[in-house]
Amino acid sequence: MQSAAFTLSPASPFLKSPAAGRRAVGLRYDPIRLSASPSSRARDAAAASAVPRSLSAADSSSSPPLQRRSWSLGSPPSSRPWGGVPFLGSDREARGLEARAASVPEAAGEGEKSGGLGKTLELGMLFGLWYLFNIYFNIYNKQVLKAFHYPTNVTLAQFAVGSVLVIIMWTFNLYKRPKLSRSQLLAILPLAVVHTMGNLFTNMSLGKVAVSFTHTIKAMEPFFSVILSAMFLGEMPTIWVVSSLLPIAGGVALASMTEASFNWAGFWSAMASNLSNQSRNVLSKKVMVKKEESLDNITLFSIITIMSFVLLFPVTYFTEGLKFTPAYLQSAAQQGLNVQQMLTRSFLAALCFHAYQQVSYMILQRVSPVTHSVGNCVKRVVVIVSSVLFFRTPVSPINSLGTGVALAGVFLYSRVKRIKPKPKTA
Repeated sequence: MQSAAFTLSPASPFLKSPAAGRRAVGLRYDPIRLSASPSSRARDAAAASAVPRSLSAADSSSSPPLQRRSWSLGSPPSSRPWGGVPFLGSDREARGLEARAASVPEAAGEGEKSGGLGKTLELGMLFGLWYLFNIYFNIYNKQVLKAFHYPTNVTLAQFAVGSVLVIIMWTFNLYKRPKLSRSQLLAILPLAVVHTMGNLFTNMSLGKVAVSFTHTIKAMEPFFSVILSAMFLGEMPTIWVVSSLLPIAGGVALASMTEASFNWAGFWSAMASNLSNQSRNVLSKKVMVKKEESLDNITLFSIITIMSFVLLFPVTYFTEGLKFTPAYLQSAAQQGLNVQQMLTRSFLAALCFHAYQQVSYMILQRVSPVTHSVGNCVKRVVVIVSSVLFFRTPVSPINSLGTGVALAGVFLYSRVKRIKPKPKTA
């Protein structure tokens, strides 16, 4: 589950001048290297005549005369190199003078450098945590499901741990607790239903087939996304998008024919997970709450986690029964199950499950959906390779080729989604 339901991007604040309280002429311009150089009276007069009348009349008493300097694109003097000039004054004042240039400065200011580098490092760390948590989740989850054949109970335990973490986060004000209206709960309920089904079907598939094969099948998520968007949202795909789906479908078919652990239950469970997850994305666009009541992604995920636990609890009780009870675990221990090891790995898998989805939403708030989709494609490659190495899954050359073709198709799909059809002209 790595796609956004609701996305809010806070506006970036303007940089303020260190000389607070001093009125200055607002400048709005494209990146440009400015330098002060002496000029003749003729050029001074031309520069002065280029100033709008409203600006000269309003700020002549408070602003230094512009005739003493002229703006040029030459190299700055070595004594005072110009970097990025901060935004001065209010937005109302900024409409007075506008300077534009096509050239880009060779180097930004030190403040902008450090800020950009800091954000890049933070984003890189989030991507690393996203991949790491996902790898450990799949490893621990697969180990639990191999010994404990109750995927509904395992999924319920993961939602339970996530719900406890959310409640702790809200209780200690680590994240603001939302105040939900009835309309918001009704809008979120369908998302929680398909979210529950998607994770349940994924665990059912992981219990039947190899981790690498489950994620190879889950690479077909773009295929379901295109079909459901066309059916329910009227978003017809471009020829480039359709072309990118062909290697995805062909690669998955090739990998399935040569998969050593193949069985139909695991295959259809993974396909049902794809359908559920992409239905969630369509519902998030179809069933949207009012704009002024919309929630950020992390809050939405937290609410969905709690609702998924409430929804899955009765299903677990009437299908598999509650297996994490002391009585059942005692009887399972007598039959040879290492209960302590199973509980420890279940808890770690649940922590990683909640952590990687939380980090995924944090990344989605910082990057575009296309960038997030590319990162998700790389994540799937990392998970497949790491699971093959850890579990020593036998992989034939044809199976590797099919997996590679499918993942290449997913990457191509994430790129061609940027291509928008040209508007039709009359």
